[in-house]
Amino acid sequence: MGFLIKLAGKNIKDIKLYLDIAVDNIIEGKVIAFPTNSVYGIGGNPLDLNVINRIYDIKFRDRTKGFLLLISDFEEATKIAEFNDIAQKLVNHYWPGQLTLILKKKEPNILPPEVTAFQNTIGLRVPENEILLNILKILKERKHFGGLIGTSANYSGETPSISGEEVTKKILSPIDLIIDGGKSKSRLATTIVDCTSQMIKFLRIGKISEEEIMEFLS
Repeated sequence: MGFLIKLAGKNIKDIKLYLDIAVDNIIEGKVIAFPTNSVYGIGGNPLDLNVINRIYDIKFRDRTKGFLLLISDFEEATKIAEFNDIAQKLVNHYWPGQLTLILKKKEPNILPPEVTAFQNTIGLRVPENEILLNILKILKERKHFGGLIGTSANYSGETPSISGEEVTKKILSPIDLIIDGGKSKSRLATTIVDCTSQMIKFLRIGKISEEEIMEFLS
């Protein structure tokens, strides 16, 4: 198991060194585990095919199922996905936050097709977790793509991890760096909405309810 960094309860300005280390690892093509405000995730550079393949192997994930991406901001999201009016409205209200949008990929695309399992759609979210969001912003500041593969830290089909310590116990395959930000605030996964057409579809209900989103859009 990789290096474990415990950052729970620390201010962002006091952990800049560790955030830079995490970014170095991502740029070098390593796999990291990280906190979100729901469950813990594992990920890496979505532009690196070796990283993509390694995460599939770590999770024993079906390669017909692509990965969702965590993005630093809307600007980075527009580099890889197309946003219609409804998607734009949801982004303005819910990002950063607990809402993942399924969108049409831009063509041509900077991402290897393997990251989305050769599908023409992609799932994106700007996370609200302060540690994770700052890592993504530092990536962008360093002139790299401000995005990260974001998949739950567990073997496929098993219960997600809710702390860095749990990641070390649940996943025996080597992860290069584990960022422990304490226990997750919520065990609920994000809500996933398909925005590839003007008629949205709810693919998974998480912390944000279908009723809340429909009321907001109306």
